Amino acid sequence: MGAVTLGLLVSCLSTAYAADEPVPGRDVAVEAPEDPATVSDEEAWGDASWVMDEEMSELLAEGGDPAPIPDGLEDPTREEPTAGAGSEPPFIKPQQSPMSSTREACSEPDEEGKTACVEQVPPEALPQSRTAMAADTARAGVAPPQWCEQSKGKVVGLRTSVCQVGGANFTTKQKINGVWRETGRAKLLFISYSYGDTGLGTIAHQIEVTAFDGWGDALNKGSVKGSAKKTGACKVSSAKFPKKPLLPKNSWRLGESFYDTTIHTAGTKGKCKSTWTLTLQAAGYNDALLPVSFNEFRCDNATAGRPRVGCVIPWYPSILYYDQATYPDLAKHVKRAQASGLPGGSFKHPLTRTTNAQTIRDNRTKACGDAPSIQGKSCDEYPIATSKQGLSSGGSRRSFSGCDLPNIPTGSGSRGASACMINKGDNDAQGGLNTQFFRRERMLDGDPFQIRIS
Repeated sequence: MGAVTLGLLVSCLSTAYAADEPVPGRDVAVEAPEDPATVSDEEAWGDASWVMDEEMSELLAEGGDPAPIPDGLEDPTREEPTAGAGSEPPFIKPQQSPMSSTREACSEPDEEGKTACVEQVPPEALPQSRTAMAADTARAGVAPPQWCEQSKGKVVGLRTSVCQVGGANFTTKQKINGVWRETGRAKLLFISYSYGDTGLGTIAHQIEVTAFDGWGDALNKGSVKGSAKKTGACKVSSAKFPKKPLLPKNSWRLGESFYDTTIHTAGTKGKCKSTWTLTLQAAGYNDALLPVSFNEFRCDNATAGRPRVGCVIPWYPSILYYDQATYPDLAKHVKRAQASGLPGGSFKHPLTRTTNAQTIRDNRTKACGDAPSIQGKSCDEYPIATSKQGLSSGGSRRSFSGCDLPNIPTGSGSRGASACMINKGDNDAQGGLNTQFFRRERMLDGDPFQIRIS
């Protein structure tokens, strides 16, 4: 099938969710001794999960049709992001390092002294114009979003999709008179893309590979195929990556896999790690293996108000928007509070969800427990009470002119909380906005989120 657009699933899922129906890690590690003749494949690669098992060998038989796409996952869950409410920007996963060069991992040499090797390469070794290469109209599967280009070797994502762009060198060698000689090299680019949905327990992980440069046996005799495996609270429902030649250059080779969560019991959650093992082959040489994994999705049946399972990227700080035209008092207080240094208005300084009842009570009481009674107004605290950054975590109260709390001083800094008497209708609506947001984004205790004004 041709590459599909990124909008179809959104409208379908929105309709299903409105009816309360279900809507719907990649670390390359390759390491081996410098002399490939010293170890076997198993010793060089260590992790037996990288090798295609019997079950997956049958599942991933060469040729045939692409892996069937489960109902509801014909497309990623979000349009390509742009600025503004309802269309959130991608975010690079915190506390990670970009991919870097690794030592070659080589297969055991055959009787003729031939071996095949693979090594991961750093982002700066990749082509600078990935968009042009990604424009292959013959490719199948789901077209990775434009923001994948922001990866630069790191995992980047939204609440329901992640992407990582990486590269590797596939080389063929032969030992002649005790000296290793390179007989070919293929420079590879791969795009690892995974997507799910907040209302389905199914996750998709596709991998696309292309050779953008090379020479000799590795390129001219080279081919790639893949096997899919899982770790954690999920199972492989379908997968396909048939053997394809690396040539012609800049042609994409696709693997598609789908995973069903095994999380079903109410109140439970669990992560699903999906791994593609790329088998790089050149006629006359043993295989070289390259694992490409994601361990980013969390599936749960623990979201209040959503009795069905769904899956999200828990480290992505989704944005809760307050509309300034609809809730002017609320919006004004949030903007002033954030301008004074309190967190929650950016990816760099998000808030953290809490579901602890005592923490929520403490946040409200310490910020607004002594608020005066003013007709048509009520006391609003920021950060919101359902975050871990409230006064229960320390700091002092602050307020602003016009907030009708003259006994509370102004202040600044990232600790503490702000209190302000605002329009009661705005404040009453805020609770519903927050609840709907937490439910929609499957925000569990400890998840980061932002609050912005639209």
